[in-house]
Amino acid sequence: MPFLDWVNKNQSKETARAVPYHLLKKEQAYGSEHDANGNLIVQGDNLLALKALLPFYAGQVKCVFIDPPYNTKSAFEHYDDNLEHSQWLSMMYPRLVLLRDLMAESGSIWIAVDDNEAHYLKVLLDEVFGRKNFVANVIWEKSDSPKMDSQYFSSRHDHVLVYAKNLSKFNLGRVQQETQEHYNRTDEAGRRYYTKPLRAMGSGEDTRAARPSMFFPLIAPDGTAVLPMKPDGTEGRWRWGPDKVAEEGDRIEWVKGRNGWAAYYRIYEDTSSGRPPETIWPHALAGSNRTSKAEVKAIFGSETTFTTPKPESLVKLILDVTTEQGDIVLDSFLGSGTTAAVAHKMGRRYIGIEMGEHAKTHCLPRLLKVIEGEQGGVSQSLGWTGGGGFSFYTLGPAAFDEMGRIRPDVDFETLAAYVWHLESGTPKKEVFGTPLLGVLEDTAYFLLYNGILGDRRPAGGNVLTNSVLKLLREAHPSGPMVVYGETSRLGTVRMAAEGITFKQIPYDVRMR
Repeated sequence: MPFLDWVNKNQSKETARAVPYHLLKKEQAYGSEHDANGNLIVQGDNLLALKALLPFYAGQVKCVFIDPPYNTKSAFEHYDDNLEHSQWLSMMYPRLVLLRDLMAESGSIWIAVDDNEAHYLKVLLDEVFGRKNFVANVIWEKSDSPKMDSQYFSSRHDHVLVYAKNLSKFNLGRVQQETQEHYNRTDEAGRRYYTKPLRAMGSGEDTRAARPSMFFPLIAPDGTAVLPMKPDGTEGRWRWGPDKVAEEGDRIEWVKGRNGWAAYYRIYEDTSSGRPPETIWPHALAGSNRTSKAEVKAIFGSETTFTTPKPESLVKLILDVTTEQGDIVLDSFLGSGTTAAVAHKMGRRYIGIEMGEHAKTHCLPRLLKVIEGEQGGVSQSLGWTGGGGFSFYTLGPAAFDEMGRIRPDVDFETLAAYVWHLESGTPKKEVFGTPLLGVLEDTAYFLLYNGILGDRRPAGGNVLTNSVLKLLREAHPSGPMVVYGETSRLGTVRMAAEGITFKQIPYDVRMR
């Protein structure tokens, strides 16, 4: 497979590994306390924030949607979108690596981009996710009218590149059918339908001679026997045979006209399966730049309108075919907050990351309006009336100082999540209330830190002693164990006999 090369590529490939772990600082919860625990808005550099999320969310995100700066050489109010190609690629590469690590095996990533970087990004994504995991290049019709002052072509579309983390485990949902105008009737159960004549028409086989078994009388509402006669008096046939009439006779409707009774049958709208998504999304389906600007203007006013927001209907389409209620959605270039707003209305959990002050001036107030039940965007189509909650976070200091030592304000829970992710590659699944973090292939992992055993003395609960080992063995009676602690008072012979691998804090707990 060919690879893309650019200035500083090797450095950018090392960046994801070298990014320091930072603490996430919860500033405030809004709305429902229960829902606020599952929905995060993080203000801060998205590279640092993505790394900080790994111990808690690695392998759990079902859908990533990002709308990164397009590198158009134009100055946007809220972004520096004037990067050279190599700088742009160096910016994207480590973020894509971290996003991949956060994604579930059945997850997917959707990236909005225009022609300036789309083809470079496609090759870059082939490298990060594997060419075999490419799903589609969706063409979104971002403009609903031509730009008459264009020098060459009037650009009417953007790309949305779609990759699965593991295509063999990825399932793409179907798009719900829109009700067609010809489904103009409703039955007693509220199902929409239209009717067609039950007598066969318009083919060379619509005669009795062609299908004799389908020439038989039907009984009209007044008891009249009706045969499938053509207007010219010749013998026709029904579309259905006697068996189907017996099975589905409740679909037959009778209409009495000047020439007597005529039989029709109902064709119901199929609301069960929908249709597969197509790779061209017209503005009538997914909204346009004009749509999105109007949505944001209605929320914030014209003076704070973003230059290139995405319409809520575009995000809804993506979440419709990739997620179910309760799945986690992540947007690390949150912008005006569209992805979080739509995910909130659709009952998805979400993580939004935004670096600038508009995390507070735009994202936060927009989601507060969503909780209040604002009726813009996709609210009415979803029947949204308000509710839910979210938490607002900022990035705290790095977990390790410049010497690689653990900062004193790192609590047990945070370090435990970090150590468990370091050893297992998976996020924590529950609160770590004891030194036992988990068991992998019969090996138990323990952390002695911050007085977890109730003894904060230097030689106490943070140190592996005989008495501490006895407590650990109560949780893991036999088999190998890895113990992180301040120091060990057990000899090497004893530890070898017990199958203990000791890792000293802070020296064996550092960025790897």
